[in-house]
Amino acid sequence: MEIYKEKYKFLLNIHHNKFYDKSVLLIGSGRMAEAYCHSLRSYGISKVVLLGNRKEKVEIVARQFGFKGLDGGYEKHLDLLGDFSLIIIALPIELLFNAGVKLLQKGYKNILIEKPGALYPKELLFLAKMAEQNKARVRIAYNRVVYPSLWKAKELVEFDGGITSCVYSFTEWTHRVKLSDYSDQVKRRWGLANPLHVISMVHYLIGYPKDISCFQKGYLEWHTAGDRFFGSGLSEKDIPFSYYADWNSAGRWGVKFMTSSQAIKLIPLEDLYSCKKGSIQWEKIEIIPAFPNLKTGVAEEVAIMLDHKMEEYFPLIDLEEGSHLLSLGEKIFGYN
Repeated sequence: MEIYKEKYKFLLNIHHNKFYDKSVLLIGSGRMAEAYCHSLRSYGISKVVLLGNRKEKVEIVARQFGFKGLDGGYEKHLDLLGDFSLIIIALPIELLFNAGVKLLQKGYKNILIEKPGALYPKELLFLAKMAEQNKARVRIAYNRVVYPSLWKAKELVEFDGGITSCVYSFTEWTHRVKLSDYSDQVKRRWGLANPLHVISMVHYLIGYPKDISCFQKGYLEWHTAGDRFFGSGLSEKDIPFSYYADWNSAGRWGVKFMTSSQAIKLIPLEDLYSCKKGSIQWEKIEIIPAFPNLKTGVAEEVAIMLDHKMEEYFPLIDLEEGSHLLSLGEKIFGYN
């Protein structure tokens, strides 16, 4: 248990790291790219090149953070750029795979691809083979696996002797999805594009299923695979789990871990609550993240990518594991 307590404390103090000498190529200029810009500035990194399609948007974001901005798309500039400590790919989901191929072909060695990295498991396996051949380190930015709430939960469950069971939900507010922002391909596989983030967080802790039963009901006009999802299984760590989601009802993402002495919930995922055995009262466990004003987990994963030794403490999701996650998502959401 002490090792998890030590890791949790390290995560809360990760902001003390400074990376003044590092250089970063950030591909994209949308909402996630801006979240990365905030994180890079928080570490004192000024040598950042921002590549994007839209000239006006690139200029606004680059000016805001004092970075160099180049418009016209990343392929236009790759041959003119030198080496970087880190490449971050923060493009629309349907463009992530091709960008990963291009960056590996150009010989870049340290790449963080926004989640889910691709929409098909075989694409991530293809990237994994390329990365191995090029001796490149590529990770997928599932930032929730470095949430302080998850690592505090890990400390608590280890103290109790481990997780005895788990239930999670990934209900989507589909009425709030701005459909015009997404391609038909992404909408058809929305389960992999968005709620897979919850699934990644849960199975990062309890292990991947060795046995699972999955059911889907209903449909949406833009997501014909279903609008209700429920199932259960047994993880490779022999932890029974179940899940549910109703995309046409109320609810939110959430996780509950059970131990022999308490129930622990992450609802919302950034927060942590405990209910002791024999009680019905949920008590909030106060967590002060390293970057309370930033998108949780983003600055943390940036630090891990810039300092490889940190990954001994906090392993990020690599391409093969990302492919495994996509395959699991295909089962849960009933994609063919």
